Amino acid sequence: MTVQETTTATTTATGATGRGVRRRASARGARAVAAAAASLATCVALAGCAPAYGGASPSAGGSAGSGQLTVFAAASLQKGFGEISQADATQEERFSFEGSSTLVDQLAGGARADVLATADKATMDRAVEKKLVGEPTLFATNHLVLVTPSGNPGKVTGLNASLTGKRLVICAPAVPCGRASQKLAGELGVKLQPVSEEQKVTDVLGKVTSGEADAGLVYTTDAAGAGDKVDTVEIPGAEKVINQHLIATVNGAPDPQGAQRFIAQVTSPQGRAILARYGFAEPTASATASPSGSAASASATPTASATK
Repeated sequence: MTVQETTTATTTATGATGRGVRRRASARGARAVAAAAASLATCVALAGCAPAYGGASPSAGGSAGSGQLTVFAAASLQKGFGEISQADATQEERFSFEGSSTLVDQLAGGARADVLATADKATMDRAVEKKLVGEPTLFATNHLVLVTPSGNPGKVTGLNASLTGKRLVICAPAVPCGRASQKLAGELGVKLQPVSEEQKVTDVLGKVTSGEADAGLVYTTDAAGAGDKVDTVEIPGAEKVINQHLIATVNGAPDPQGAQRFIAQVTSPQGRAILARYGFAEPTASATASPSGSAASASATPTASATK
C-alpha cells in the first residue's frame, strides 16, 4: 500500500467511527506512513526502484551495464528512430523526444543521456560549445511545408494572401523549426502572423490535425507521417532552406559504446533507408556547406498573414 493509499484509508476509518477508534486508526496510519517512508528510503539508497522511462524524469538517464541506451532526440525523429531501434534486437533504447533546444537545456541542467540528435546545426553547435557532446555527425536533412486539415477547408495555397484571416501555427523562434520558419519567411519576403508558436513541431502538427489551426509550418517528414489527416502545400523555395539533423555521443555517457552502435545504425545504409521512408533526405555537399541556404522568392506573394 502506498503512502497516499494509507492516508486515504486512515481518513475513511476516522470519518466512519467514534473518537476512540479515530485515535487507533490514526496510530495505525502513522505507523503505515512511517513504514512506507522507510521502505522508500531503502529503495532510493539501493537505487533499485527507479520508475519505467515513461514516468521517469529525463534526468534519470541510463546507466552503464543496464542494457538500455538513453537517446535524446528531436521530436521530428520519433517515427524514424523508433523503426531503426526495432531493427536491432541486440540493444534496447529508450527515447526522450522533445524540441532540440529543450533537450540541450536538459543536458546542460544535468540530465543523463547517451546520445543527442538535434533537428538543426545551430542547436547542436550550442551543445558542442557547452561541451555536452563529442564530435557530431550529419545524418539527414529536412525542409518545411505547409499543412492544412484534410480537405484544406481554409483554401490555403501557400505563404501568401490565402492566409489572411486564417489561423496559422508555427514553431517558436527558439527551436529549429521556428528558426527555419523565420528564415524561410525572410527569404520569401513575407511576414508571418501566427496565432500561436509551439515548442515542438509535433505540437504544430497536432493543432492542425485537431482542427485548431487552418495551417501550420512543419517538416516534410511530419506531413508524410500524418498521412491523410492533412493536406500538404509545397512552398516554392522551401527546399533551399534546409535543416540539418546531427547526432553525437553525450560526453560522460553511461554507455559510450552503445551510443556509437546506435549512431552507426542511424548512419548505416539501412538506417538512411528507414529515414528516407519518413521523408528525410540524405546530406549533400551543399547541405554541409550551407545549413540554411537562400530560398528563391519568385512565386511567393509577400502578404502572408493570419489573425492574432
